[in-house]
Amino acid sequence: MRRRRRGEDNDDHDSRERWVISYADFITLLFAFFVVMYAGSTINERKTQAVSGAIGSAFGKLPVINELPRDSIVPELPLLPRTMPYRSRVNENAVRREREQMSSMARDLLTALNPLAERGMVRVTQGQRGITVEINASMLFQPGEARLSPQAVNALFAVAAVLRNDGHAIQVEGHTDNAPIANALYASNWELSAVRAGSVVRLFVDSGIAPQRLVAIGHGDTRPIASNDTPEGRMRNRRVQLMVMSNLPEDAKAEGRP
Repeated sequence: MRRRRRGEDNDDHDSRERWVISYADFITLLFAFFVVMYAGSTINERKTQAVSGAIGSAFGKLPVINELPRDSIVPELPLLPRTMPYRSRVNENAVRREREQMSSMARDLLTALNPLAERGMVRVTQGQRGITVEINASMLFQPGEARLSPQAVNALFAVAAVLRNDGHAIQVEGHTDNAPIANALYASNWELSAVRAGSVVRLFVDSGIAPQRLVAIGHGDTRPIASNDTPEGRMRNRRVQLMVMSNLPEDAKAEGRP
């Protein structure tokens, strides 16, 4: 009997186990194939078909999948309702609170001035810029003067009581008719309207309203709200307007919502 050479046993052993390497390669390719197919099924049908075709072309023997079973397609999730950003919600809440505060203040001012409002001497309105309190000058001052009458002092103290603990800016505007003024104190209606506005501001400061909140402006006869051709119109134009300025942002004011 021929004795085997030393090393022939190793050659036979290697030849018998060589199929394991081929089998491992096949399992690896098969695993990769199913991983790709699964990943494609979670995207959409069109991409899955494209991947299947590419893999089939590469392997040569794998069938190309033309249609996936309906139960293998992941349904599209419904879109969640669009929610308002946190900053927008905060801004909307601030705008709502500001409007409610201004409406409440307008009601309080109208209540404090109700006797004069019933006589047509005072008007309280609310608009985009804020609250306007229009007071007829004949109730506040004597003709050609800027000293407040006792009746005016009482009415303005009532207004100051409503505005004292508030933080809104207050703009006091003096207005006259177009009749020229000629006395030693005031050279024109400009000076008269400005001093009248200053008299109201000084009373508000004495009533406890912070001076930083107050502005006095004299418009003279440049902003009439009625015709100066009639006595009634000229009386309407002689007035002092208190503007409680709104803190609403400009974009909210532009919307035209009071």
